[in-house]
Amino acid sequence: MTKIVLPSGFTVDATNILNDKAVSSESLLHYFPKLADAVKAAEKVRHTGVVDGHLSKDGTPEAVLFPELPYVEDGHINSPAVLERLEALGAHAKADIDAVVSFGIGGSFLGGKVLFDAYAGEFWNQKSDEARGGYPQVYFSGNNVDPHRTQGLIDTLAASAQAKGDGFKVMLIVISKSGSTIEPMSNFMVVKEALENKGIAFEVVAVTDPHEGEKETLLHKLASREGWPIFSVPDGVGGRFSVFTEVGLIIGAVIGFDLRAFLDGAKAMDQACQSGDILENPALLCAILKYVAAEEKGRYIEIMMPYGDSLKSFAEWYVQLLAESLGKHRDDGNGSYGRTPVVAVGTTDMHAQTQEHQEGRLNKVVSFVRVADWGVKLLVPHMYDDFDKLAAFSGLDLGLIQNTALEANAEALTGDNRYNMTVTIPKVDEFSLGELMFMYCWAIFYEGQLAGVDAFNQPGVEVYKKLLGPKLAKHKGGN
Repeated sequence: MTKIVLPSGFTVDATNILNDKAVSSESLLHYFPKLADAVKAAEKVRHTGVVDGHLSKDGTPEAVLFPELPYVEDGHINSPAVLERLEALGAHAKADIDAVVSFGIGGSFLGGKVLFDAYAGEFWNQKSDEARGGYPQVYFSGNNVDPHRTQGLIDTLAASAQAKGDGFKVMLIVISKSGSTIEPMSNFMVVKEALENKGIAFEVVAVTDPHEGEKETLLHKLASREGWPIFSVPDGVGGRFSVFTEVGLIIGAVIGFDLRAFLDGAKAMDQACQSGDILENPALLCAILKYVAAEEKGRYIEIMMPYGDSLKSFAEWYVQLLAESLGKHRDDGNGSYGRTPVVAVGTTDMHAQTQEHQEGRLNKVVSFVRVADWGVKLLVPHMYDDFDKLAAFSGLDLGLIQNTALEANAEALTGDNRYNMTVTIPKVDEFSLGELMFMYCWAIFYEGQLAGVDAFNQPGVEVYKKLLGPKLAKHKGGN
């Protein structure tokens, strides 16, 4: 059995992938020199912010600063002053704001959505003000340019304003490093105009590049002109890592999420991920097993399958983290690397995807996320025990049923040489979420080092952007 257990109870169980029938211990010996180099690279980036060979999209050297994010210190991206300002914004939202609309896409959307879904949940906006602890309703926009959904959002805000009367107030949080990102900025302008036309009170908060002067971006310039409060999209942190910055933390702030506990969880994980021993470092273990599974066994698809609806957005966040970080041409010019991520949710997708996982091509690793304690017990009542098939699970807790289904899925997959591993978090709370998400940040770093790709650029994304601008210009010209 190969299992790492941290003091919090956070566990990585790799038994069903690290074994003689899958990735054997002997097969890893060949990669130990690469592992040692990856650990040295991690030490270097922690102390200097330098990842050898990493350049910005402009071709200039660029720092990589995600390792400092869990440490709230003066001079860091997350300084005490930054945390205090975020908490003050949260207090203001609690006291004065009825609804928040966050406009962002990519990392400016996905990270904050994880915090919201895990902490607030699907029914947050239907709760009373008292049940929400006074915190506002929260809506997400700008992650697509879907006119139907945006109109629905406008109609919903208008209905809420009409129901509450003159006291209703909206906070628009617009998140874009440049201020020219089409999806959030177009939706922001449409919604802002609709609120103005309907006479609905609102205020705007900008989250953007902090630079002034020659480097000042469009959104920073606009926010300065309009007098909007400005929070930072920091240098040195790509969007897919930005949940640990003001970009993601601002969403936590306006719902009462414990930002400091979240960062404490990330800090605990960072400290666990510094060892060079794969049986002590959970991120290093995940990275080497998935890398070898892809390179030697052809298992280049990863199914990220948390068991729990509130963690679906975590899987969606991980899709971006993996895809944008590792789907690259190799630095040495020797072909490309990449693993295709797929979102699944247990038990939902046991009735949809699992047939393919179990009998489809042998090209997948299934990553399960298990919650040890949901903090609520709901027992299936002995309502229809005269039916044997219903009596079989009456009296059982829903959480127990869910975790037992995961165990059955894992055992079934393993029985047919289908690689899988299970990460267990003690509960769905801020600390555990910080541990979970930061482990995968480090796992991606280590895998990038093993694969010989720059995990911190995204040149492929720039290709379509260069084509989209001229195409939109043609429409503006009436062609």
